[in-house]
Amino acid sequence: MVKRWLDQAKRVFQTKRGLPGGLRLWVTLASLAFIVWALAGHIQGLRELSLSDRGWWWLVLGLGLSWLSLVVNGLAWRTLIDWLGHRPGDLALVPLYLRSNLLKYLPGGIFHFLDRVRALQPKLGTNRALVSVLMEPMLMAVAALLWVPFGGWQGGLALLTPLPALLLLPRWREPLLQRLERAKWKQLQRAAPELGGAAPGVLGSGRRGYPWGPLAMELLFVLCRFGGFWCCVKAFALADGHPIGVWLAGFALAWTVGLVVPAAPGGLGVFEAVLILRLGAIVPEAPLLAVALSYRLIVTLADALAAGAVVLDERRPLTRGLLRVGDR
Repeated sequence: MVKRWLDQAKRVFQTKRGLPGGLRLWVTLASLAFIVWALAGHIQGLRELSLSDRGWWWLVLGLGLSWLSLVVNGLAWRTLIDWLGHRPGDLALVPLYLRSNLLKYLPGGIFHFLDRVRALQPKLGTNRALVSVLMEPMLMAVAALLWVPFGGWQGGLALLTPLPALLLLPRWREPLLQRLERAKWKQLQRAAPELGGAAPGVLGSGRRGYPWGPLAMELLFVLCRFGGFWCCVKAFALADGHPIGVWLAGFALAWTVGLVVPAAPGGLGVFEAVLILRLGAIVPEAPLLAVALSYRLIVTLADALAAGAVVLDERRPLTRGLLRVGDR
């Protein structure tokens, strides 16, 4: 299994043109270089930091909330597929989402999409499978940006960040989806030629309404994700002095940039760089770096625990179905 994914990643990188190594590599290197520079400049401050017993419990709670956010996001994806009018039969969508989510850390950043398309394609067809996969990150980005105004005016940013919600209106959503389908299908074919060479067929979602239900679920997902981050802030005693809305706005913006900017899998480096640039002027940078790094650690661990739990559940017939409650 691992060898197959690595071979597919090699095919993706071998077919990329332009900058040596691809744009993702250079964005990643620039982001990581910034993080290393920040770490080097605050190494003494980081050494002086320590966690109290209460701080460790905050991190444990953050891990739990990060795991919960993954379940909520899986339910949001199922809600989206229901809204699209698709019926994937007996396919358990939440376990599929949790298991495939760990694949986003593989080089290429497309293998979580590939695993979901593979599972959905026999049930829904190529076009419906692609739309079901591609609309999810659109909703996540819009939902995250809708939380930014809770941080106040922010030099007019509060007026700009809700505007991407207009992209979910049918007149703009459908052309954007069609372009994304064409581009993503080419990527998936390079990684997995066995998907077939035929075009996806009729492009777009075919829906005329606004996805209020899926968007509401994604808003809850981002809030749960922020809950894990807020626990890291509390663990390093940075919460005092600034309203929670400021932290929510900074987190939501950094998380969105990490999602949409081509970079390392999982937004590694990009999220941390934007977070430091956004909040480093109002809080001490050394503990902010510690917050960013501890948050990265607990969300990665949560991804691994969620995927591992699904795999164990699927291998134990007596307990199979524990993670499928949300699909009933």
